[in-house]
Amino acid sequence: MKLSGIIFDIDGTLTSTNELIFATFNHVTKRYFNKTYSPDELTALFGPTEDQILYEWFKENYEQARKEYYVFYETMHDKLVKPIDGVVELLHLIQQKQIPLGVFTGKGRTSTEITLNKLEIKKYFDLIITGDDVINHKPAADGIQIFLDKFKLDPRQVLMIGDAPADVIAARSAGTNVASVLWDSFAKEEVLRLGSDLYFNTVEELTDFVIAHI
Repeated sequence: MKLSGIIFDIDGTLTSTNELIFATFNHVTKRYFNKTYSPDELTALFGPTEDQILYEWFKENYEQARKEYYVFYETMHDKLVKPIDGVVELLHLIQQKQIPLGVFTGKGRTSTEITLNKLEIKKYFDLIITGDDVINHKPAADGIQIFLDKFKLDPRQVLMIGDAPADVIAARSAGTNVASVLWDSFAKEEVLRLGSDLYFNTVEELTDFVIAHI
């Protein structure tokens, strides 16, 4: 296939942010509920953005809890987030080929901006679609469709790259190709069961594929 557009997920794909996300949720639940949650319990909540989850949990304390959530998220980002070797080089390579490059993440706009700015990779993307920008969240394909419409792309020539089952389901719904990366997937077995078009264990493998198809 000749790729005319590429879309990336963020968490577990462009960077290893899962530990930070779990720690940030538990920071506020420990403070307000004196309770912490396991990674499995937290990932079961994913779909809605952080703000929607926080509002459901904290109601009248939402504004303060939200502020504390993002202060912790940003403050601890450098300590808990592990850069993935080769990602910046891959994004630079795609940008040089001048094909549309997008982000479609279930994260809200605030945490997305923090992460992309902290990693200094925001400049590589032509379109950033977050959970705040769609009516229906992943695994719905709304974000992918926005990307396709904006750049007038044939979905058969677009690749969605993510680590989660929701990325596979969304790509299937939109009619795009889908690649699942396994270097930081929190649901590897489910991702394998869903049968993506492509699987990659390392950024080097993904880079070799992209070079051959753009």
